[in-house]
Amino acid sequence: MKYSPVKILMVSFSLFLVGIVAIASAGTQYPNLANKKELVIKRGFTKEALSCIECHAKKMPGTVEAWKTGSMSHAGVSCYDCHMVEKSSPMASQCEGLKGTNTYISPMVSSKTCSRCHPQEVEQFLRSGHASLASSAVCDPKRAGLQKLMYQLEGCGFMDNANLDLSTGLTPREQPPYNRAPRASGCQMCHGTQVELGPDNKPINETWPGGVGTRYPDGSIGTCTVCHTRHKFSIADARKPEACAACHLGPDHPDIEIYYESKHGQQFLAHGDEWKFDSAPDTWEPGDYTAPTCAVCHMSGIGELSTTHSVNDRLKWDLMHKKSVIRSGERGDGEKGDKLMRKVCTNCHGKTHTDIQRITLDNAVELYNKQWAGAVKMKKELKEKGLLKKDPWKDGFQELEYYLWHHTGRRARQGAAMNAPDYAHWHGFFQMFQVYKDMEDIYNYRIKNNKIEELSTVMSSAPY
Repeated sequence: MKYSPVKILMVSFSLFLVGIVAIASAGTQYPNLANKKELVIKRGFTKEALSCIECHAKKMPGTVEAWKTGSMSHAGVSCYDCHMVEKSSPMASQCEGLKGTNTYISPMVSSKTCSRCHPQEVEQFLRSGHASLASSAVCDPKRAGLQKLMYQLEGCGFMDNANLDLSTGLTPREQPPYNRAPRASGCQMCHGTQVELGPDNKPINETWPGGVGTRYPDGSIGTCTVCHTRHKFSIADARKPEACAACHLGPDHPDIEIYYESKHGQQFLAHGDEWKFDSAPDTWEPGDYTAPTCAVCHMSGIGELSTTHSVNDRLKWDLMHKKSVIRSGERGDGEKGDKLMRKVCTNCHGKTHTDIQRITLDNAVELYNKQWAGAVKMKKELKEKGLLKKDPWKDGFQELEYYLWHHTGRRARQGAAMNAPDYAHWHGFFQMFQVYKDMEDIYNYRIKNNKIEELSTVMSSAPY
């Protein structure tokens, strides 16, 4: 028997259940169940599913072994159930073993497929910063600066004197392949990108695989396997900080480094091997662990809070953009988020401890915003007087402004948020005031002499 993916319900993914339950004392309330004493459960895979498993076990044994040890295989969910698509799907194709049949598959599996069994989780995910907001950095033509950074600058379009059309947010056409390398090897692997297809409905221009916010040709958004690594899909793996570390690291947002420096991270490094990571959702509580991981604070059910796949829900401040503001709109509800995060903290800390940590973050945000406002004021005056270079990457003042926000400023704010003093101080505010003073010197020189210095004295390796 063949099943259409749009008609398969959560309980029917290659899983055949025939159950008759005995309820001894419920004869009057459930007359049809009275005196029934036998419970029969039958499991099995369709012929098509078994064919996929057999072929892949020979050609891709590592993939099948991972699947066999995971909960998907135990629940009767096969390759066929996740990869099979309708013939009319823009992503429909056929591998060697399917040529000449009426079965079509796609190597690409989006959150839309996962929503058949996990609708609530996907609904939460789609309103989070991990969905369309994540990929907007790479895909949105309105983010012209980032498009130019990927292709024109990092991709060396400027060396080829290329006049790239970046108005669509898609891969520039008829450009050398190396022009796409920065996006394909870096940006899209965390943020995601818009998948482009060739005549055979297979991905082209290195637009797949991609990160958490990948946008697929069928209109769906999101790649759940970024956190729940295929093909085992382990909930334990997704709860460990290493799952987040693939993207949340480095000079501009060293969250995993910050976590490891914090007391929470020290406990994980010392005792994490002893913790229980595979409890059911909303039952993973203190006791299974002695300190939180990223997932505990931002996503997992704890105390009176339920699990959420919206990573925005428990956040107060936007700590990523040029000015920190309390989150609102598509970025969340910051006032509500502050209350929810406090509820996380109170599972292990008293009110005094929690209040001090939250006040410290508020003060750090105010300090960052003060320096950013000063930088903006200086830049505005320089622009009005024609004392900024057209190319910001050849202008020492504008280059330092970028680092003030994107590197030192982010580290200071996030280090304060997650209790990592070295990142809040030495990698953060200490470097911020140095950068700011250098910007002041450049500003004062240009205002005094009414000209731009001939050669920038700024090192482009960025402060770290």
